Amino acid sequence: VSYEEFEPYYTRAESLFKIHGQRGEDPTEPPMSAEYPFPAMPHDPRIQEIADQLADRGLQPLHLTLAVNRTSDPSSPCIRCDTCDPYPCLLDAKMDAQIACVDPALAYDNVTLLTNTQVTRLFTGTDGRRVKQMEIRTRNGMETLSADVVVMACGAVNSAALLLKSASEAHPHGLANSSDQVGRNLMKHNHSGLVAIAPESNNTVFQKTLAVHDYYFSGPLQDYPLGQIQLTGKAKWQRLALMAPAEIPQDHLEYLAQHSVDWWITTEDLPDPNNRVTVTKGGQIKVDFTPNNLKPHFELISILEEHLKQLGFYLFMHKRMDVDVLWHQVGTCRFGIDPATSVLNTNCRAHDVENLYVVDSSFMPSMGAMNPTLTIYANALRVADHIKSTGQ
Repeated sequence: VSYEEFEPYYTRAESLFKIHGQRGEDPTEPPMSAEYPFPAMPHDPRIQEIADQLADRGLQPLHLTLAVNRTSDPSSPCIRCDTCDPYPCLLDAKMDAQIACVDPALAYDNVTLLTNTQVTRLFTGTDGRRVKQMEIRTRNGMETLSADVVVMACGAVNSAALLLKSASEAHPHGLANSSDQVGRNLMKHNHSGLVAIAPESNNTVFQKTLAVHDYYFSGPLQDYPLGQIQLTGKAKWQRLALMAPAEIPQDHLEYLAQHSVDWWITTEDLPDPNNRVTVTKGGQIKVDFTPNNLKPHFELISILEEHLKQLGFYLFMHKRMDVDVLWHQVGTCRFGIDPATSVLNTNCRAHDVENLYVVDSSFMPSMGAMNPTLTIYANALRVADHIKSTGQ
């Protein structure tokens, strides 16, 4: 599927999720047919100072794209508070899937949301070609539902697990799994948090506004991609306690938090069929995962530290996120044109099952080093148009 086919849906997703950004800053930016719906979120003074210093050293710092409901409308809920990342928003100002899509959909009479309900299994007819029923567990016990078209969007781990749990005589290795690819090729990005301490106090409230993509395709000494650098939300001392040696007292952690600037480094991990989701005989989900492509990840961390040392930062704490931090999970039901090597066709319909779609991050065969969320949204809009136009 070409980028040109996806591009209109990226634009629609950016509008739907109120994306704030500034075209032309990103050295990796592809062609786009529209401006971002809202201007970039401005840097607080300390972050602007760092952006200017990085630019003076030849880098191209940019404003991070953000999905928040902060507009010129006085009723706009975002107040640029210090809990935007990684905390839930008490004002519903984060434009996540619930706020942007699910809640508005519930205004329609033909939409019903079942809560406290788990889909436990999908059943096909005897020929295995169509899903006939879904088994669900509710507070009242086990029930079944049926539909002409079934769309799964459980996340890469749980969508794969549900298909594997739905094995039958027609699909002995799991539903839609004639390729033996369901659950395989799990990716989650190589992530690290980097806390950098400087003599200057950092009074920033809304910190997650800056990114650096200069090393996305190559490094200063590397002819291969390294990844993305961005800021996180302002770290509080309690978060630093998870990264610092246990003997550091609270007042020291509070000092470090007051002087820290907090970064997030993302590098691509690669599809590996042995990184996979399986289900035990007892129905428990099992994830087997061995990290890969770590060399460019550690190189990118070192490059960032060297830049920050030139800006006066003198102390660094970093922590790599292992498989227990399973953010950005993708790849377990990848799409493709060959049923022997992929689970879904290019419209995200299962090769083996005529009325079953998987429309979440599972479809992605790779994801570069960027947050995959906008691609997931764009693809969902693309597949929805296909279902709408074909009726199946």
